[in-house]
Amino acid sequence: MLNKYTETFLECTADAQEAKIVLFGAPFDGTTSYRPGTRFGSGAIRRESYGIESYSPYQDGDLLDGRVLDCGDLELPIGNAKKALAAIQAMEEEILSAGKLPFMLGGEHMVTLGAFRAAVKKYPGIHIIHFDAHADLRQEYLGVELSHACVLRRCWELTGDGRIHQFGIRSGDREEFRWGKDHVETRKFDFEGLEETLDRLKGKPVYFTLDLDVLDPSVFPGTGTPEPGGVSFEELRKAAELVCRKADVAACDVNELSPPYDPSGISTAAACKIVREMLIALQKKGE
Repeated sequence: MLNKYTETFLECTADAQEAKIVLFGAPFDGTTSYRPGTRFGSGAIRRESYGIESYSPYQDGDLLDGRVLDCGDLELPIGNAKKALAAIQAMEEEILSAGKLPFMLGGEHMVTLGAFRAAVKKYPGIHIIHFDAHADLRQEYLGVELSHACVLRRCWELTGDGRIHQFGIRSGDREEFRWGKDHVETRKFDFEGLEETLDRLKGKPVYFTLDLDVLDPSVFPGTGTPEPGGVSFEELRKAAELVCRKADVAACDVNELSPPYDPSGISTAAACKIVREMLIALQKKGE
C-alpha cells in the first residue's frame, strides 16, 4: 500500500491518490566493499531535511505546491541482496502501476538494479543517465556479480548497448573502461556533453540514477568510497536539475550517502538539498 509515512522528507505528505511522485527508502548496504553505513542514508535525509526550507530560490518552487508522497523505508533483509532487490522491484512496480513516478533514496548503489528491473519492464526502451565517481561496470567483484561495483553492468544486461550514459566517472579498473568503450557512453570527470545527450534522448523514457560520490569529498565526505577530483555542489545541482527538467524521467534514485563518515552533517544537508531540487524540478515539469 502507498501509505503516508509519519517522518517525511520536508513537505512530502500528499495523499496516495493525489500524489504524482512517490518517495521511498531502500536502506541496504549488504554488498559494500569498503566502508559500510549507507543503510542509514535514507533515514538521515528525512530527519535532517527539517534543517532546510521546502522552498527553492534556485527554481522559485516549493514542495508545498507539489504532490509528493513519502512512503518511508522498505524493511530489507540484511545481507541478502537477492531478496532486497526483489522487495525494491516490487515497490517500484506498485508505484509505476499506479501511474506515479518512483523516487528512491538509497542505500548503496546496488539498490538501483531492483528499481531499474521494474522500470525496464514497463518501459522496454528506457535509457539510463548515471552520475557517479565510479563506472560500476565490473562483471564481478571478488567473485560476486550482485555487487555495487557491478550494478551498471547488470543494468546493461537489461538494456544492451547505447542506452547507458555516464557522467562524472573518474574511477574504475582498466577492464571496466576498455569494456565500456564498446557498450556505454562515458563522460569522464564532469558533466560536459550532458545537454547534448538530453537533446538526443528527447521523447525517450529515462531512468536517472545519482550516486552522491560524484561530488568531491572535500564537500561530501559522508560516503563509503570517497574519490578525490569530483564536481562541486553547484555543478551537481545544476546538472541534476537539468536532467529532471529536460529528460522524460520515468523513475530516479539518489544513493550512497553514509552519514557515519561525516558527523558534521554537511554531507547529509547536501543530499537533502539535491533531493529537494530534483523533486521541485520534476514537479514543475509535471505541471
